[in-house]
Amino acid sequence: MVQTLTILGLESSCDDTAAAVVRQTDGTPAKILSSVVHGQTDLHSAYGGVVPEIAARAHAEKLDICVMQALDEAALALGDIDAIAVTAGPGLIGGVMSGVMCAKGISAATGLPLIGVNHLAGHALTPRLTDGVSFPYLMLLVSGGHCQYLIAHGPEDFTRLGGTIDDAPGEAFDKTARLLGLPQPGGPSVEAEARSGDPKRFRFPRPLLDRPSCDLSFSGLKTALMRMRDQIVAEKGGLTRQDRADLCAGFQQAILDTLAEKTRRAIGLYLEQTPTEPVIAVAGGVAANSAIRAALESVSDEMGARFTAPPLALCTDNAAMIAYAGLERFRAGARDGLDLTARPRWPLDQTSPAMLGSGKKGAKA
Repeated sequence: MVQTLTILGLESSCDDTAAAVVRQTDGTPAKILSSVVHGQTDLHSAYGGVVPEIAARAHAEKLDICVMQALDEAALALGDIDAIAVTAGPGLIGGVMSGVMCAKGISAATGLPLIGVNHLAGHALTPRLTDGVSFPYLMLLVSGGHCQYLIAHGPEDFTRLGGTIDDAPGEAFDKTARLLGLPQPGGPSVEAEARSGDPKRFRFPRPLLDRPSCDLSFSGLKTALMRMRDQIVAEKGGLTRQDRADLCAGFQQAILDTLAEKTRRAIGLYLEQTPTEPVIAVAGGVAANSAIRAALESVSDEMGARFTAPPLALCTDNAAMIAYAGLERFRAGARDGLDLTARPRWPLDQTSPAMLGSGKKGAKA
């Protein structure tokens, strides 16, 4: 019997409050019926980063509004929904709790099933939502608080090949922007400056390339940029616009080169499993960086794997990916009760040791 599922998704793990409706009929591609995202950039701009308490309050104020807007855009009512999917971690605990409590309230009031979703699984399953990619595929999840290489075997079956042991790339971009007086979020600001810069003027380290693993580290790269900035200021009395552009270009090139080489190694490990149609997918906020996308696509072509990346609107945090991940869990028979808890840590690969450290957008997992 053909089944059609319509899922309402909620996302509030960091500084984007989001709701979306996704529908899928068996054997057909999933459709995003609506996707609403309320960002908080203006609320945090004066602080140089996300303030967890402010974020949590803003989520609590906006979640019900997002839900109503998502339902209106989809021309649906709660009675047309089959289940509610909500990010239950990892992330800033106050924000995650806001989303979980909102979803619980809707579930208790309507009797709709509740599905807790791992935020990272939302990103990792996005290629199935947007491109219908089949398992297994290689996933590079690269965002503000997380960066890891995963082989996705199933909706809740992931093998981690490597990841960050300190700052994730997005966090390094944000810190670099602050060091150079650029606005937040740092990724788009640094990328824009880098376009007019010379990536060869300043030589930055390529962390951990001397090690054979797929693990990454970017905290030293940010420190190297700070020292280079201070040296220029000491010699010239300040930074020119070209100095800043060249620093951004060199910094971005170092991240690009590091990710390209580590991706090459990860694809090699993935190909050892002899997938019938090898695919590497990239998702997360840093996947919106056009230079990094182009470099990863080039490596994929070189290694004989198809490259895919979601539309830019689905790279950053959104509820459509949460709704779809919830749909996959729901179809597999998963259900959560009203005792669902918010989790600051929630690794996708339950068998590998936890990654160390804690990032701007939540704990490493």
